[in-house]
Amino acid sequence: MCSAHDAHPPVATGHADAAPGGRGYTVQGMTCNHCAASVTEEVEQVPGVTEVQIDLEAGQLSVLGDGFSDESIRAAVDEAGYEVVSP
Repeated sequence: MCSAHDAHPPVATGHADAAPGGRGYTVQGMTCNHCAASVTEEVEQVPGVTEVQIDLEAGQLSVLGDGFSDESIRAAVDEAGYEVVSP
């Protein structure tokens, strides 16, 4: 979790609205620009990812590209210190 905050409010679960050709994920704990930057930095390193979009207010992560797996995105988000709660 982000060291810039003492506590994070829970993020509602559900499916993110991903662009065509992309996948959407709900990430628990992302609440600020630092959080989003950490997740973006890790996810951009996953082979096959071409673009990362984050909606902080909704706690949503959209990933565009080809050849990446949900497991690889989950691992990258975990490396950033957060948790994918869907899909």
